[in-house]
Amino acid sequence: MSAYLEQQLDSFITSTLALSENERQPLRIEYDSTWPSPCYQQTRDDGKMVEWKPVKQTEHNSFANVEEALEVNIDRQYADFFTRYYSHNLLATAPQGSCELLQVWNQDDFQRLQQNIIGHVLMKRRLKQQATLFFALTDEEDTILSVLNDTGEVVVERVGKPPSDIIAPSLASFLEILTPQLP
Repeated sequence: MSAYLEQQLDSFITSTLALSENERQPLRIEYDSTWPSPCYQQTRDDGKMVEWKPVKQTEHNSFANVEEALEVNIDRQYADFFTRYYSHNLLATAPQGSCELLQVWNQDDFQRLQQNIIGHVLMKRRLKQQATLFFALTDEEDTILSVLNDTGEVVVERVGKPPSDIIAPSLASFLEILTPQLP
């Protein structure tokens, strides 16, 4: 794992949890017994609100099957970003505006992410565009934040269009400039 990415992601998670504690606003989500996660801090009846927290993954998840299917190496920081924690999506503010960092909630969610990445990269190939790997949503409809797979740079892109702006030299450096937000 990239030590810089690990440090920045851990710092962002720690800051999110501190903000939640300082604001006396615990991270809460509807409990769903059919969508289990180590993030749940308690169990309740389905649909009832429960506290949750990001939890480090204990599995050795990887994108090896995605790399094999696409015959490409996935950017290391990108792979590390999604294999460090189980978490609900995390809200943040960047200098460019608000964003929602996508996360994986459980092992099934990690599998679904991999399928979506394969579909996204195949779409980019059909459009004859360079491969991007999405990792965050923005407030603008159909605008996402992605990593250029070849360079590791963070870019803004409209779905189906080539990236429009490079906003950070790496995913770790992008995480460093974020301010956590609460829902």
